[in-house]
Amino acid sequence: ILRMGYSDPTANRDLLGNRSLCFIFICAFGLVTLLQQILYGKNYIKRYLERSEGSLEFNSTSCKELRQEITDVKVLTMVKTSELFERWRNLQVCKWEQNKEETDNFKMSLSRCCNAPSFLFTTKRNTPSGTKLRYEVDTSGILHISPEIFKMFPDDMPYSKSQFKKCAVIGNGGIIKNSKCGREIDAADFVFRCNIPPISDIYSEDVGSKTDLVTVNPSIITERFQKLEKWRKPFYDVLRNYVNSSVVLPAFYNTRNTDVSFRVKYMLDDFESARGVFFFHPQYLLNVQRFWAVQGVRAKRLSSGLMLVTAAMELCEEVHLYGFWAFPMNPSGIFITHHYYDNVKPRPGFHAMPYEIFNFMHMHARGILHVHTGPCR
Repeated sequence: ILRMGYSDPTANRDLLGNRSLCFIFICAFGLVTLLQQILYGKNYIKRYLERSEGSLEFNSTSCKELRQEITDVKVLTMVKTSELFERWRNLQVCKWEQNKEETDNFKMSLSRCCNAPSFLFTTKRNTPSGTKLRYEVDTSGILHISPEIFKMFPDDMPYSKSQFKKCAVIGNGGIIKNSKCGREIDAADFVFRCNIPPISDIYSEDVGSKTDLVTVNPSIITERFQKLEKWRKPFYDVLRNYVNSSVVLPAFYNTRNTDVSFRVKYMLDDFESARGVFFFHPQYLLNVQRFWAVQGVRAKRLSSGLMLVTAAMELCEEVHLYGFWAFPMNPSGIFITHHYYDNVKPRPGFHAMPYEIFNFMHMHARGILHVHTGPCR
């Protein structure tokens, strides 16, 4: 019997049957998965459709769920960084709105522990002549407030409780690079900056130029300006970039900071500058350190940014943060420089930046302050 060219028709039927079963199984699996997401999941399809329509209201049902995803993470180590980034990215679809009750409660806590409107700086009122001022870190060290030192203090605090409607606190993180947030920052009623960062034309489109208060770390004066023991004009010229800005220094953090900080005041007086020079009150900074330790931020030293944010929460009705980020990648997973102007890393173990940012994320989700990590419109 010749069998060449013969094909068994039942074999084709079996093959077609197997393909059909496979196709039906895939369709059924996809349908079940879709139903699970709709009925039991986090409404991803609905979210996607809503996102395509633009920003959602902060108190909408979807945004409440997204905010909950952030606040559910009680400790930073609970989730992988990538998962935290994803939750943060998802939240960006929500148009931020201040929660007055949450904000007032937070301000009340700060008022009880720290009281920036009365104790942010040393003043003639809170630190009379003859006071034995205890240093923040060198607690065994005591500085006698002589009449000469007393003269350097302002009569009273220059700022009052909730004096400013909208404040911007500018961190120096690379997250702000290419954000084009400069115009939005300069529109704020009061702008805080950390450690005399560059704000020249090549940066101002992203970081703005308006400055009302800028911190100066004495280590900068020591390393870049030879403690002002020789030439002082280079430092004076740097400060001229911050038009109408006051300067604040941690003169009483430890004994090494005092003379260097005082030289800044003497220098500006010599140049007949009307610029305000203030010194952080050591007890205020100590209280702030204790406050944030309870929130999980434990470090040798809080960052200048966190100190300013803490003060801003009491001095301003609404606080917006720009340039605050503590990770080598932005929320989209793209590598960024440490600062917007360089990639010099901080001393390891000195600050607890990830924990600071983690707290800011929580505060953003609760409507206490607004953290900006994306481009401005």
